[in-house]
Amino acid sequence: MKALMPRIEISLSQIRHNARMLCQLYGKKGISLMGVSKAVLGDPFIAEAMIQGGVKFIADSRIENIQKMKSAGIATRFVLLRTALSQAESVVSNADISLNTELETVKELSYYANAHNKIHQIIVMAELGDLREGILPCDFHEFIKQTLSLSHIKIIGIGCNLACYGGIKPDGLKMSELSKLADTIEREFQLKLEIISGGNSANYEWYESAQEVGRINNLRLGESILLGNETVNRKAIQGLKTNAFKLFAEVIESKEKPSLPFGEICQDAFGDVPIFLDRGIRRRVIIALGRQDILVSGLKSNDNLEILGSSSDHVVLDSNNDDLKVGSEVNFHLDYGGILAAMTSPFIKKQFVKV
Repeated sequence: MKALMPRIEISLSQIRHNARMLCQLYGKKGISLMGVSKAVLGDPFIAEAMIQGGVKFIADSRIENIQKMKSAGIATRFVLLRTALSQAESVVSNADISLNTELETVKELSYYANAHNKIHQIIVMAELGDLREGILPCDFHEFIKQTLSLSHIKIIGIGCNLACYGGIKPDGLKMSELSKLADTIEREFQLKLEIISGGNSANYEWYESAQEVGRINNLRLGESILLGNETVNRKAIQGLKTNAFKLFAEVIESKEKPSLPFGEICQDAFGDVPIFLDRGIRRRVIIALGRQDILVSGLKSNDNLEILGSSSDHVVLDSNNDDLKVGSEVNFHLDYGGILAAMTSPFIKKQFVKV
């Protein structure tokens, strides 16, 4: 049977291996893991592989992904990473825990939790400098105080997010600040916090160098499980698999052409004015893949091909004068952005392989 293209081949065994190794690694210092499924569109098979590897929670930013995984029979504690006021009822119905920073949203969650005869659990996110979501530490006391007055909300933890938006490193100072904030909250409000979630795949370097992890007992990992690397320097973590995802595309044109376009250059389809280098006559290959399918900068050729550019439907490659035939396939390694786009595209087939 002819393979479907374009397609992404996914190794569940490699994802399971990475989850298991990371659970063992972080578990040595009492840190549990949430497996983050948002980059893979909440794929139930991938979520199950993470669970088999030992993660205690599955976390996602979109309630629709959680609904899909629950419908597929995935049994775990689901955590919603991004909570919207307009989705409060669905959040209460589908997520066990949600991350929150806005009191109005938490009030709405309490309202629907009451209507559904539930107690909804939340993790309150602190702003420690990355300037994405989070409550400034100076405002934490009032937020906790008002939240505790809501009858159908239970605060089970606090957390922070670093290195996603502002690129702020989750170092010992930041983790100490979060630990102290947890101590202060417990002391002032006589609470016992179950989860102190210190961050994400960027926390590996901090963890490896830390003699003590303080109160941090949870991390939210996506890229480390999926790609086997940390995200401060994008280096592979020893013992992890780094090729769980591979993208294949079909060659639809293979011709020798000038490397310098001829005619007056204007804007391309995306409003840029391209610049070209005259390298003489080269064999150029076009594949059936484009910006509508993939983040082209997230591709790295495994076939010694150079990416020259792309449009919405095409990626143009320099084949280094290898005579690739029309109908043959080329393959690429994907970074996190590449996986995010490829798994979201309805035009790229998803295929699980036994590797």
